[in-house]
Amino acid sequence: MIKYLGGALVIGGVLTSILSPEDKAAVRPSKPMAVKGSHSLEEKAALNYRNYCGGCHGEKMDAFVDRQWKHGNTKEDLFKAIKNGYANEGMPAFDSTFTDKEIRELSDYIIKGIKNVDRYGATKKPVSNIFKTEELTIRLDTVAKGMDIPWGMAFLPGEELLVTDRNGKFYKVKKDQSLQAIGGVPEVLAKGQGGLMDVVLDPAFASNKFIYLSYSKFKTEDGKVLATTAILKAKLEGNELKDQQDIFVAKPWSRTQHHYGSRMQFGKDGYLYIAVGERGNEKQNPQEIKGNDLGKIHRIKSDGSIPSDNPFVKTEGAEPSIFTYGNRNPQGMTIHPQTGAIWENEHGPRGGDEINIIQPGKNYGWPIATYGINYNGKIISNISEKEGITAPLHYWIPSIGPSGMAFVTGSRYKGWEGNLLTGSLRFEYLNRSVLKNNKVVKEEILFKNIGRLRDVRMAPDGFMYIAVESPGIVYKLVPVN
Repeated sequence: MIKYLGGALVIGGVLTSILSPEDKAAVRPSKPMAVKGSHSLEEKAALNYRNYCGGCHGEKMDAFVDRQWKHGNTKEDLFKAIKNGYANEGMPAFDSTFTDKEIRELSDYIIKGIKNVDRYGATKKPVSNIFKTEELTIRLDTVAKGMDIPWGMAFLPGEELLVTDRNGKFYKVKKDQSLQAIGGVPEVLAKGQGGLMDVVLDPAFASNKFIYLSYSKFKTEDGKVLATTAILKAKLEGNELKDQQDIFVAKPWSRTQHHYGSRMQFGKDGYLYIAVGERGNEKQNPQEIKGNDLGKIHRIKSDGSIPSDNPFVKTEGAEPSIFTYGNRNPQGMTIHPQTGAIWENEHGPRGGDEINIIQPGKNYGWPIATYGINYNGKIISNISEKEGITAPLHYWIPSIGPSGMAFVTGSRYKGWEGNLLTGSLRFEYLNRSVLKNNKVVKEEILFKNIGRLRDVRMAPDGFMYIAVESPGIVYKLVPVN
């Protein structure tokens, strides 16, 4: 296995010293020298990629290859590009650096990465609602349909379901699968990635009837529309929301219409955890804790007040609701059924989607440390891991566009117990992660090309539910004996 760690290459468990990009630039010989020695062909190619390609294309080759190839991506195309370059486009020629044999080895190494990306793709929609997986045969039963983008789900007593639609509509799904519109919903900016997003029930919902909605709140200043992530608390009475109150409004407001975050989760401590994206401004928002709520996970009480043991309560000028910072765009959040820890996932740029365990006061690194590169192919950071930065539990290259996630509990899904299920927006499937000691040791692609999978929830009835976009459908996962 080959991986990079803190500026070094780990090959088969052996740490191989590699200079940092900054040091390498300072000491690189005038005549480049390709990697020689007793390495395997793939190890040599990986080292050559890291030393000669990583400075421009990022140290993670799988992130680099996740792109549209202007000059083709066959072995012949790659050989030509590496050997001769494209001078007018900033691509140097490496014919004096590598032998033809070494260029072919590097081409093979890159093609392997391309195949790793291609394995996620599918061109045909499923023709049946029965799916054979490694451990189980699963039938997808339709629970609700007729929505556009079902963003969040919450389960009511009596086997009814609440579903948000990003277009601003809010539904109660009746037992007969009909959709009952709920009134009193806040006005949302349903543009870009904004709209009506997550929904959770108060832990004491059975007695107090309170629910919480995350949404894109907006206002107009000097003729410009500004928006932010807000949390509404309201009482659900029949099919109407009453006593509406915003208990959290993220600052600063922004003209951008993406990276709202918006997942919510009540912890075992009774507090509400809220994910807020950095709104596309990574240079300013995620690392700034003073007067800035963006690119953070927040923790508040159910009335919007601040827990006294929040990590930055006593830090002068800091926003007291902040629980973690350095987050990019969290799109999934759940609670570990045994430990009670809050887990979240967030989108990276091109590569570097993450799973994190949320810990108070920790910095999760964006954009100082990342496993991804920018969408335009430019390097965001040469650092993947750094002291003082909490590294992700797991990261995906290529980016799968993770969304809702939930742990498998109960006994209905034999062989899946304790697994983490995560929706993929980009590749339109359900990801099954097998965990051991808080590490992902195996993954399986489920329901390939089912649709942009937005939310995943474990219901009180012991079944897993998933929400798929456009057209919006909610499915129940039923194991078939």
